[in-house]
Amino acid sequence: MSLRYLWGAEGREEGRSFLRFITYVAIGGVALGVAALLLALAIVRGFSREIENKIVGFGAHIQVTSYVQDQPLDQGSDLRSELAQMDGISGAAPVVEQPVLLRRTDDAIDGVVLLGVEQLPSYLRQRIQKGAFEVQPGDQGHPGLVVGQELASRLGLEVGQLVTAFALREETSGEPSFGVRTPRVKQFRVRGIYDTSLKNIDDVYVFSRVSTARWLGDVPGSSVSRFNVTVEDVSRIDSLAAQIENRFGFPVSARTIYQQYAGLFAWVDLQQSIIPLVIGVIVIVAAFNIIGTLLMLILEKTREIGILKSLGTSGEALKRLFLVLGLLIGTVGTGVGSIVALSLALVQQQFGIISLPAEAYYMSTAPIGLNPLDFVLVGAITVLLCGAAAYVPARVAARVEPVRAIRFQ
Repeated sequence: MSLRYLWGAEGREEGRSFLRFITYVAIGGVALGVAALLLALAIVRGFSREIENKIVGFGAHIQVTSYVQDQPLDQGSDLRSELAQMDGISGAAPVVEQPVLLRRTDDAIDGVVLLGVEQLPSYLRQRIQKGAFEVQPGDQGHPGLVVGQELASRLGLEVGQLVTAFALREETSGEPSFGVRTPRVKQFRVRGIYDTSLKNIDDVYVFSRVSTARWLGDVPGSSVSRFNVTVEDVSRIDSLAAQIENRFGFPVSARTIYQQYAGLFAWVDLQQSIIPLVIGVIVIVAAFNIIGTLLMLILEKTREIGILKSLGTSGEALKRLFLVLGLLIGTVGTGVGSIVALSLALVQQQFGIISLPAEAYYMSTAPIGLNPLDFVLVGAITVLLCGAAAYVPARVAARVEPVRAIRFQ
């Protein structure tokens, strides 16, 4: 009986057409709201994951540095082995950081930060657009250099070209320098160009060997600028950072990615809370449109309801009938919306149809992060909302008086 009421199988032809129309509108409203909410959740989740992957991939979960600015960590090799042995830490990679001036020609000069590393982080290796990560000296002893796409475009750099780096250092000759610092100069050959779509990374950082960065910065022995520490369980990142500082004491400092990029993660958290909330209102409005749909259905079927009650159908039975109708509309709408959302998400994931300005969003296409739990929760809540919305019309139908209803035209 519920299905017959849902599709308007009985009654006047014009009445059946109208009921079908408003039912389709109600289902479409629920489907649209569900699809929009699921897509928003998938994009926000994907965005958060992609941002975190980019930042962790570029650096690490925790950066262990010295509290004293520009002061390298002494006894780097010993500190590294002790860090690697700590419970919950999966690795500690040494990094030597050195500000340099890169010059290709007299008109192509820019200041960047040279990072000396043992190997390029796996995330950046996957983002190599041209060439490869090769930092060992090749022909004529030029060490390799990996640069960002933004920097390469601005300086006109291509793989295989030579570029000169100038690094200022303190005068150590013993002669009075009057505060003047003399540069160390090194020629590099561009071996690779990477692109993360993070302008403040691609535009600033270049990569080479640890030993080359040490020489340019005149960093002694096995000292390093920092260690990039990766952890096994991200949920323990704060406690592990505190353990590192407590264990090694001053001047060792441990900062998590969430501390280093607090503004960026705060912005991501804002998107995660605001967008689903705003779009969730669409679902609520669509669910409560069912009230209007079922009230129109009652109006159209008033005589039939009166006949049913005169034949002995109880008010509770009629109430259940309209509650089932509300739940049915919600279920069909949720199913259609979920299928649409999943289809669009998979298409976006595969083909990247929705593009974004990388300068503003740190990526060129909208990322997708699918989570089955989102579909379950959104579906269950939507169906329950639809059932709740159907309660008011159900009570109205249950209170219809048979005699007056049969006379109703």
